[in-house]
Amino acid sequence: MSAPDEPFPTSSTGCINVFWHEGMLSHDTGHGVFDSGMDPGFLEVLEKHPENSDRVRNMVSILKRGPISPYISWHSGRPANIRELLSFHSPEYVNMLVEADRNGGKEICDGTFLNPGSLDAALLAAGTTLSAMKHILDGHGKLAYALVRPPGHHAQPTQADGYCFFNNAGLAVQLALDSGCRKVSVIDIDVHYGNGTAEGFYRSDKVLTISLHMNHGSWGPSHPQNGTVDELGEGEGFGYNLNIPLPNGTGDKGYEYAMTELVVPSVQKFEPDMMVLVIGQDSSAFDPNGRQCLTMDGYREIGRMVRCLADKQFGGRLLIVQEGGYHVTYSAYCVHATLEGVLNLPHPLLSDPIASYPEDEAFAVKVIEAIKQYQRNNVPILKEV
Repeated sequence: MSAPDEPFPTSSTGCINVFWHEGMLSHDTGHGVFDSGMDPGFLEVLEKHPENSDRVRNMVSILKRGPISPYISWHSGRPANIRELLSFHSPEYVNMLVEADRNGGKEICDGTFLNPGSLDAALLAAGTTLSAMKHILDGHGKLAYALVRPPGHHAQPTQADGYCFFNNAGLAVQLALDSGCRKVSVIDIDVHYGNGTAEGFYRSDKVLTISLHMNHGSWGPSHPQNGTVDELGEGEGFGYNLNIPLPNGTGDKGYEYAMTELVVPSVQKFEPDMMVLVIGQDSSAFDPNGRQCLTMDGYREIGRMVRCLADKQFGGRLLIVQEGGYHVTYSAYCVHATLEGVLNLPHPLLSDPIASYPEDEAFAVKVIEAIKQYQRNNVPILKEV
């Protein structure tokens, strides 16, 4: 661990307002073979579901006890109400979840379990994210981080997906629009396509959704979207959903190149009033749910680039929303690194305990160049870039 040059927040770094509520730990996803909940009967040890409370406990702990702690201001979250949920989700879908909870819970879709306590946690995740966004909109701070679970970016207006019940980021974006923001940009660096957020604003020209993800395609009825470059939006929203499917093994240099060549120019051209950074540490080199190779250095640089973009484009206003990240230890370290980058600190506060991964970014760069050419040929706002 290296000693920070700036032991306390300054006007140039600021602090990050972290919104959290321990009630989100009540979502018990169970044990089984990976995320199936299945006991085959011949295994001595059944593992915890990847989206378990331990991963978030460590994120909270590292922010409270790690070297970044002087830069953190803690705020209590709260549950969302039904009216707020209906700003993004359909009444039929919300009623289905309420009824399932009333009946003791069930598996909503593959790997996504609504157990006793799960709905309360999901309501807290949604409301806590809304509180973080409102904190910024009301002028109480410029940087806020909704440290929430269950995650939300796969939840679509009418269905759950990929461990997600309510789309926390999508609800926050809609709140920003309803509060007077003309346009909002979303940058999603979770290793999986942010299909739910994209679906929610697929026909809107008020929200630019950008997702950097591994090229995994559709994984079934709950996730019909492919996350390919040609899913650009529809109607007024055509050209405002930008997918960046990166090849497996893309690491720090590849992600930095994608941010530089694709993400930053797109946001600058869109000229939003507000930005939401959706983070998942499942794009790390050691995550069981992803096949990408980001390290702490990569997350730190992404955080720094997004902070610089926010400072230049919209007065530094930035909401960060937690999604995946399933390595119980390394995910916490990568959260720490991401927030270090967002604070734009001159030197790392925390060294990487395990990352040593050789990267050849040549193939990733080739793919990114092809995506850039496709977007310039097909996305109206980028044709002049």
